[in-house]
Amino acid sequence: MTIGRILAGEFHIAPEQMDATLKLLDEGNTVPFIARYRKEVTGGIEDETLRKIEGRKKELEKVEDRRQTVLNTIESQGKLTEELKAAIDTTWDMQALEDLYRPYKPKRRTRATDAMEKGLGPLAENFLSDASLKDFEDAVDAFEGLEREEILAGVSDIVAEAIANDAKVRRLLKSYLWRRGALITEEGKEADPAYAMYGDFTAPLKDVKNHNILAMNRGEAEGAVKVKIQCGEEALISMIVQVAGPSEEKRAAFLPMAEDAFKRLLFPSLEREIRRDLKERAEADAIEVFAQNLKPLLLMPPLGHYVVLGLDPGYRTGCKVAVVDENGKFLDNAVIYPAPPKARVEEAKKIIERLVVKRGVKFISIGSGTASYETEQFVSNLIEEKNWDVAYAVVSEDGASIYSASELGIEEFPDLDVTVRGAISIARRLQDPLAELVKIEPRHIGVGQYQHDLDKKALDDRLQGVVEGAVNEVGVDINSASPSLLRFVAGIGPNLAKNIVAYRESEGAFKNRREIKKVKGLGEKAFEQSAGFLRIQNGENILDRTGVHPESYDLAELILREDSLTDEEKEKLAGAGAFTVEDIRKELEKPGRDPRGNTEGVVKNVVDFGAFIDIGVKKEGLLHISKMKGKRNTAIYNLLKVGDRMKVVIEKVDKERGRISLGTKE
Repeated sequence: MTIGRILAGEFHIAPEQMDATLKLLDEGNTVPFIARYRKEVTGGIEDETLRKIEGRKKELEKVEDRRQTVLNTIESQGKLTEELKAAIDTTWDMQALEDLYRPYKPKRRTRATDAMEKGLGPLAENFLSDASLKDFEDAVDAFEGLEREEILAGVSDIVAEAIANDAKVRRLLKSYLWRRGALITEEGKEADPAYAMYGDFTAPLKDVKNHNILAMNRGEAEGAVKVKIQCGEEALISMIVQVAGPSEEKRAAFLPMAEDAFKRLLFPSLEREIRRDLKERAEADAIEVFAQNLKPLLLMPPLGHYVVLGLDPGYRTGCKVAVVDENGKFLDNAVIYPAPPKARVEEAKKIIERLVVKRGVKFISIGSGTASYETEQFVSNLIEEKNWDVAYAVVSEDGASIYSASELGIEEFPDLDVTVRGAISIARRLQDPLAELVKIEPRHIGVGQYQHDLDKKALDDRLQGVVEGAVNEVGVDINSASPSLLRFVAGIGPNLAKNIVAYRESEGAFKNRREIKKVKGLGEKAFEQSAGFLRIQNGENILDRTGVHPESYDLAELILREDSLTDEEKEKLAGAGAFTVEDIRKELEKPGRDPRGNTEGVVKNVVDFGAFIDIGVKKEGLLHISKMKGKRNTAIYNLLKVGDRMKVVIEKVDKERGRISLGTKE
């Protein structure tokens, strides 16, 4: 069975479709590009599923590579039978493959290898064969050079190791342990109240919770907890006798060998395997929780281009203040003490008032950490006291301190104190959460548990995939985005991101997508992967501000004049594929739309029946009075005025009459 067929079965996808998808991955196409622009090939497989397929593909490829090593090693020993080869060839589970390889794997010195070197291997084979007990005893008596007790002990060691290496035995016992075994804990040498519930804890292996596993493992590492697997030894040893035992007359002699194999070799090995499996399962679940929590945080609607004052709250060291302009550029900073122990409230009011008035602050962003509540009360009271047209919001400050002390933070603001950088980060998180959060390693954002206990590479890979997916879902303005944001665009990476910024600083803003090819190091493949996700808001071609890929511009042109197409053009459009055409239509209906929130528009005209709103396209949209929020019978002129900015949704596009109908978010 091929990897493609295995994946097709696991993901319930047609084999031909899976093969085509794997081919795209093998050709170096990125997941975001495949998910967005190769739907006709994949059948519309979504981003997350593609990432799982990619990850599982790598796992199976590792098994395949390991399989070849195993086969070559066993063959070099002259022990590769047709039956064994067939078993190895049909195995796609890494642990099952290692179990088959175990008897042939080069080992460290054991009691069994010592016995083999003494020439006791044939006697052990005799014991395990169909030969009678008398034949075995006669063979023992005929063996020269060793005492009888030493011979029997050596045979026992060889048989015990053979039992422990038997793939069938290991598979049977492991299955039984999973079904009937229990995970138990007791207090360790370094007692810790944090692990009090694990001083005497028992749970069936099949039911133990993932968070319990991670907590136990951490407690064990700190010496606060002892963890072990509990099982019914007699039942397991009985299974060994039934599966691997010799004839009935040898059963009594075999039983102590089986007990030795189980207690000394098998159970410790299986316990390690099961503990490892539990750990991997728990870590995978914790990583997935991270991923699921991170995505909505990254896709929070941005505030947009407003002057924002950021507050990093604190008690003793005060509250750090930073102001950034509409584009996130640092303008000013200060330190205030609105909370105990200093509580210099009046002084704090004067400082904030000066900054709000001087810099034209419209929004205040408050970090969620220590002293956040007191700082929020201070800001709320001040806004009410001054009757300011200023709003505030409390934002998560997780990772802000990491950014402030990072190489990126130092590079961005080399002359500023780390505390000021933290306040800047808090301010910019309100403006555009995604653009700011990409500057922080995702595991530091604070959306999961046990991040320091998890496999760092596995966690980082999964979270990087989430960040990449979010960035490409939103799209990136190539003329304003930082290298930190650009590097997550499909096909770009850190080096090309820096080259893009260097190009626009040298040559000015990009005017069209074709110009992107002029960036140093950005070849055809990188352009293919990235172009659809890079936006040019005020470019020469309106399509450059959309998610329509340049390869489909001709199709977009056909759709725009769909009512006047020739037969040949109609045929071309019909053959383009339903997924592609549908995606282009959506983009043309809402060009430049930010998927993180509703479309922001500017009121251009107010009439009795509604308001005409500029949403960034050639034709203004109409928000009918019936769709407006407000008290019944309230005059429209009391609800809206020219110049107001508001969030709207596009409800309908009437191409024939050239009308766009708008609504407001419920």
